[in-house]
Amino acid sequence: MFSFFKKNTGIRDVEWLGVDMHTHLLPGIDDGAKNVADTVGLIKGLKELGFSQFFCTPHIFTELYPNTAETIDAALTITTTALTKAGVQVKIDAAAEYMVDETFKPATNLLSLPGRHVLIEMSYLSEMPAIEQVIFDLQIMGHKVILAHPERYGYYHKKPDRYLRLKDMGVLFQLNLLSLSGYYGKEIKQVAGYLLQKKFYDFAGTDLHHHQHLDELRRMVRSGSLHQTIGNYPFKNKALI
Repeated sequence: MFSFFKKNTGIRDVEWLGVDMHTHLLPGIDDGAKNVADTVGLIKGLKELGFSQFFCTPHIFTELYPNTAETIDAALTITTTALTKAGVQVKIDAAAEYMVDETFKPATNLLSLPGRHVLIEMSYLSEMPAIEQVIFDLQIMGHKVILAHPERYGYYHKKPDRYLRLKDMGVLFQLNLLSLSGYYGKEIKQVAGYLLQKKFYDFAGTDLHHHQHLDELRRMVRSGSLHQTIGNYPFKNKALI
């Protein structure tokens, strides 16, 4: 089993990761930052921890957050203007986190991370029955599929073969950093450890929504426990620069 008790390296920042590729920092368009002041405060806090580049990935979820390229681009423009006025120098861009449900339609023009990496998620209640077909369709269109926080899908916890099946299909996995602290629960922490041990993760992100997330992340980073746990893991975040 993956060990969370390695020799403390004394590194208390995240400069080694550098790029936060999954965030909800754009103001007022999903369940993340509520307003511009909130956005600037969260980004300042993340920069202080060592992040230098951010990809904002607001939800595109028909039922709750029917965002479009236009709503996301407008929020990004507001954010970049506010950061400039506040003197916060970071690189920031936007893509999206797509909820794969019965309303999701694979397309060639999805809002993606560099290299046509498309971030998707599923319901926490049950697996999307057609998930393999959706992944195949996206790949045929030239997308590289990243599954957000696979450790958080409880219906996979007793079915490790499903993780293996998705990896065999070429799906990339993204770890939520807070999963390692037990923030989402003990079982999710254990599954994250298992996936780390199997070297199934490709990317890591904060999935930051609010200041409570920032406070927990700050505790992990400043204590040295985050780098102690995954500082030497071969994440590909910087390949997105």
